[in-house]
Amino acid sequence: MSEVVRQPDGVEQAEAPGREAGRGTAPEPGTGILRVFGRQLKRFRLRAGLERAELGARTGYSVSTIAAYEQGRRVPPPRFIDAADELLDAGGVLQEMKEEVARAQYPAFFRDAARLEAEAIELHAYDTHVVKGLLQTQDYARAVFAMRRPLLDEETIEQRVAARMLRQEIFSRWPAPLMSFVIEESALRRPIGGTDVHRGQLEQILMIGQNRNVEIQVMPLHREDHAGLAGPFTLIETTTGRRIAYAEVQKSSYLYTERTPVRELEAQYGIIRAQALTPRESMAYIEGLLGER
Repeated sequence: MSEVVRQPDGVEQAEAPGREAGRGTAPEPGTGILRVFGRQLKRFRLRAGLERAELGARTGYSVSTIAAYEQGRRVPPPRFIDAADELLDAGGVLQEMKEEVARAQYPAFFRDAARLEAEAIELHAYDTHVVKGLLQTQDYARAVFAMRRPLLDEETIEQRVAARMLRQEIFSRWPAPLMSFVIEESALRRPIGGTDVHRGQLEQILMIGQNRNVEIQVMPLHREDHAGLAGPFTLIETTTGRRIAYAEVQKSSYLYTERTPVRELEAQYGIIRAQALTPRESMAYIEGLLGER
């Protein structure tokens, strides 16, 4: 039987076997990797005989910002970590934590998926409302985050945009992972961020679609048969051979790890691809959208 999980807002949701519920809230300030990084930063600063004000002046940050980094209350950007490691003669200790610190920029419910995504040798995604994060331009991603309700503050928006751009390093990896994306026509037509941002996003999709390891398909609105009505999801196979499915809705996320539900979603994705335009037809369609801009 399915286990009923009561969500924080009182809505009951059935949790199927093999599904790992993601957490919908961020960790409390001062915990996890940010707390560890902050302690190490403070230790190296004191060893170097610097006050917070002096470290801030040399790295271009305020005293309050340095304090927030040391107390694990804010996510330090990569450029600060590099500068602090060199200035404090940390011998690479701070830099070694850069990747884990960067993951703290993701919403809590996405962190496990981000880790698995980084290990992917295959990744296949179906999306309905917006262009997949891996395909987004910086401006498009910023517009998406700016539309969140409740509103995100500007610092959080910039942190999440930076984290989303960091994920796109997957396109420069070698061996190159095999990737495919099916995008609803409505998501491609929606001008999120305005005309210029929309044009840049369509151009980016065309550019990424030229990669030999990437196939992009469009699901047209006029299709009568559609296997993806239950919503978006992502399929991942890792370097260790794990096959996982990830689904997300309204700040809740689930990792499907047991073979039966993953196999069902794999079969569903295969049908979705068969119902969508071919990759060649899809590129021609997106070029046509650009001609309408």
